[in-house]
Amino acid sequence: MTIKTDVVIIGAGPCGLFQVFELGLLDIRAHVVDSLKQVGGQCAELYPDKPIYDIPALPVCGAQELIDRLMEQIKPFEPEFHLGQTVNTLEQTEEGRFLLETSAGTRFDTATVILAAGLGAFQPRRLRARDADRFEHSNIHYRVREPERLGGKDLIILGGGDSALDWALELHGKARSITLIHRRADYRAQPASVKRMKALVDSETFSEFQGHVRAALEEEGAFAGLEVVGADGEAQRIDGDEVFVFWGLSPNLGPIADWGLDIDKRQVRVDTEKFQTSIPGLFAVGDINTYPGKKKLILSGFHEAALAAFAVQAHIHPEQKIRLQYTTTSPLMHQRLVVED
Repeated sequence: MTIKTDVVIIGAGPCGLFQVFELGLLDIRAHVVDSLKQVGGQCAELYPDKPIYDIPALPVCGAQELIDRLMEQIKPFEPEFHLGQTVNTLEQTEEGRFLLETSAGTRFDTATVILAAGLGAFQPRRLRARDADRFEHSNIHYRVREPERLGGKDLIILGGGDSALDWALELHGKARSITLIHRRADYRAQPASVKRMKALVDSETFSEFQGHVRAALEEEGAFAGLEVVGADGEAQRIDGDEVFVFWGLSPNLGPIADWGLDIDKRQVRVDTEKFQTSIPGLFAVGDINTYPGKKKLILSGFHEAALAAFAVQAHIHPEQKIRLQYTTTSPLMHQRLVVED
């Protein structure tokens, strides 16, 4: 079965979600595809609890909070999400439409495509130690989904960046013990976080280890911990109930690089009138695009999404005159937003 639609958005980060909103105001319903299994992109995956200070009218907003607010904002437009899928193929027909197929076999026949894929089809960098794959999704994880269930458990956290230290500090006092494993003594996290972590090291409930993971350990059919090798080459067993791997994401344009687009240093060139790529009907917003003066800011991506939406409408309905209507006063906008006048 092929889904026929007006627009497919590739990417469910902040810019992709706001693109849904801007299209919805123009009565264009979107399908959204993302390689991650949840919405939010880099915000939700890497720093869900980090504060963001440059969103207009919000003096401070957590990254996950921003995603939650955007999801609430787009509810009236009922987008359809296709998560955990990568768009593998894109072909343009003689009529100018696009045929897409994802890694899950989902097919689209769409008038337009909007790339909002951030750094591309990125995935968490996985733990490649011996037998680790046997415990993925049961005891080895790449994000914290339910912190409340970790109380009283022995946790192992891998990584040396902000996400690793933020979660180590957040879960300290809730978990029974935390072991932080990083491949070297230097950390990439904020100095204040490193200082707080160092103050906890060698307490009864918090320890630090420099080295690399060699294997996941099993006892009586259950996960038991990790075997790690220190800088001195000596192997050591670290017991634990759950492992959280925060090694960042592996960015890759993936199949997008093979679609015949004008690409400059892993970014897609666009114009600044429509944010259209070198292929008519294919647009790009957010971190994935580039143009003179480009700044990788969320608010810049929101601006790009607004102009791209009008360009999409003009592409789909070239015969229609576009009227700019304001959400403050337009009854039609209120109808689409499902608000009462």
